[in-house]
Amino acid sequence: MTSPSVQEHRDKGRGPVRCAVLTVSDTRTLETDEGGRLVVQLLESAGHVVVRRGIVPDEPAEIRTWLDQALGDPNVQAVLTTGGTGIAPRDRTCEVVSEVLEKRLDGFGELFRMLSYQEVGPAAMLSRAVGGVARGKVVLAMPGSPAAVQLAMEKLVLPELGHLVWEASRPPRPRVGEGEAGR
Repeated sequence: MTSPSVQEHRDKGRGPVRCAVLTVSDTRTLETDEGGRLVVQLLESAGHVVVRRGIVPDEPAEIRTWLDQALGDPNVQAVLTTGGTGIAPRDRTCEVVSEVLEKRLDGFGELFRMLSYQEVGPAAMLSRAVGGVARGKVVLAMPGSPAAVQLAMEKLVLPELGHLVWEASRPPRPRVGEGEAGR
């Protein structure tokens, strides 16, 4: 059951979100990238807009460059990545995403692993899905498999994306004693 205050915040976050979608993979192309294609399809089906899409190899410098460009784009409100979140030697998306985050959303990874555990059992611990806020924009890093993308998008991202963006981008409230209220 949703509390009235949570519902009020969700209502303020309604409307299309402008997203950047990045796939991190040494082997995928736009034609073979099922996970990234699914992110785009699910976003657009929910009424959101994909304003930027890309694929980069599992190279920290290339991931960071793409993220910096997306975060610097005034048209982007959220950055969703897929791939590179496991524990294989080349999986380095989480390290790069964590470097740019100013605020972590630990619950994103925790909830993803909990939901994933219900589907794949203890193998869920291999996911290092991570999320947070950077430069006032939401950043969420998901695994690359289509099943994991579908789970994350349907159960976590799409139900809260507008609310997350609204919270991350709203101006700070004046402290008590500042502005008109404190005079």
